Amino acid sequence: MMVNVGQLRPAEVDQTDTDAALAVPWNVVVHNDPINLMSYVTMVFQRVFGYPREKAERHMLEVHHRGRSILWSGAREQAELYVHQLHSYQLLATLEKASS
Repeated sequence: MMVNVGQLRPAEVDQTDTDAALAVPWNVVVHNDPINLMSYVTMVFQRVFGYPREKAERHMLEVHHRGRSILWSGAREQAELYVHQLHSYQLLATLEKASS
């Protein structure tokens, strides 16, 4: 069945757009900063994401050498929670749409 978008009420269009935006995966990105010790950053990654030490260290080194690391990808709500948790540990973290 074809529906003319002009026939839809604004709430229906907004809901469809919202549903599509929520379906897009989001990345949790942490950025390098000159303040935090590498051991501290590793510990935070272990606590927040439950990563084993080796994986946490790999991400920490990627942040150190490349300036950023994508720590997690998935649903926006969970990604926002992770960014908030990283901020609570004083780490610079952002949320970005995953590239398709």
